[in-house]
Amino acid sequence: MEIMSLINALPGAAAQGLIWGIMAIGVYLTYRILDIADLTVDGSVCTGGAVCIMMMLAGYNVWVSMAAALGAGMAAGLVTGLFHTFMGIPAILSGILTQLGLWSVNLKIMGKANQAINVDKFPLLVSLRFIKNVPFFKNTIFIVILITVILIGLLYWFFGTELGCSLRATGCNDKMARAQGINTDFGRVLGLMLSNGLVAFSGALLTQYQGFADINMGRGAIVIGLAAVIIGEAVFGKIFRNFGFKLLAVSFGSIIYYLVLQVVIWMGIDTDLLKLLSALVVAVFLAIPVWQERYFSGVGKKSGAGSGLHKKGGNS
Repeated sequence: MEIMSLINALPGAAAQGLIWGIMAIGVYLTYRILDIADLTVDGSVCTGGAVCIMMMLAGYNVWVSMAAALGAGMAAGLVTGLFHTFMGIPAILSGILTQLGLWSVNLKIMGKANQAINVDKFPLLVSLRFIKNVPFFKNTIFIVILITVILIGLLYWFFGTELGCSLRATGCNDKMARAQGINTDFGRVLGLMLSNGLVAFSGALLTQYQGFADINMGRGAIVIGLAAVIIGEAVFGKIFRNFGFKLLAVSFGSIIYYLVLQVVIWMGIDTDLLKLLSALVVAVFLAIPVWQERYFSGVGKKSGAGSGLHKKGGNS
């Protein structure tokens, strides 16, 4: 195991982590704000990539293609939202149904299971080739950082508006929000649209970065998103209290996740086990708050109560 091979691979892992970090921010909106584990993301990642690559192959500008990918993701979120609110289907089943339908939609968009795009023939915004030996303003890491900062700024502004606050209230306490006259169904649909729009936008960037779109590229995306959210909260939760910084922590969590995966690959661990490792990491980090409350929160209280009784006995 040569350390230089690991060092050379780290910038690519960081770039991939940044791209998936945008997807993780979308997952954060549903998982933490709306309190919904939205499984639509496994399909909408591929939808964004498929729409972006097919429009670029048809001759459209990269920004137009990415805007179309964003719109396609929002449409997927709209479908999930209508399943959940208008049809009364539980949120997790709504996501599964939309994800299942997107499989066929994505195949129809691409015409086959995968499509490739050549960086030499098309003006891609990001690419694996743009990691090293390019001007900084063309560097993939710089561009994705800039996009991430802009998106976080826009989300921070939006969730400070009356509409954004009503969306946060919907996820915090649905009954209380309705009592205040907030249309909670609209809030859920809007949140799912925003979330899947970001996920599809991330898929569009990922397609350009890796040079192809594949029907399976979104498989396990929800696990990656949750891992980024949980790792970001575990590492930066006590430091970042502001909403904007919490979104930034999610992006950092995604970078840490991919850097750790790169180290695991460098150590020679079987890559077939990476999904299992990811699932275990998410499970453990999700369990930590429960374990702290169940097994450790009462330790200090019990000792404090005992010392109080001891003092009372001494005074009497």
